[in-house]
Amino acid sequence: AVVHNDTVYVAGQTAQKTAGRSVTEQTKEILAIIDDLLAKAGTDKTKMLMVNIWISDMRTFAEMNAVWDAWVPKDNMPSRATVEAKLATPEMTVEIAVIAAK
Repeated sequence: AVVHNDTVYVAGQTAQKTAGRSVTEQTKEILAIIDDLLAKAGTDKTKMLMVNIWISDMRTFAEMNAVWDAWVPKDNMPSRATVEAKLATPEMTVEIAVIAAK
């Protein structure tokens, strides 16, 4: 994560321990990583402004989105884009980047 003034930029995060496993497991791990990075930068998910999500197969959108919906604060939904993309390795099926206020 990079902090500039009162904005935190979290680069695209991918699963480390759960790479190669289900989209659900990878998404849960990535969101935990983002929680940790935001906390270290002095903010949290309630202050997210923009999120970009890349998934390797749009057919897994609902699976990823179920995890996302359970995690994201309902009273402060950030703007979000989700696109299908070829990721760095076939084992990686989800990547998430975040911009948040401090």
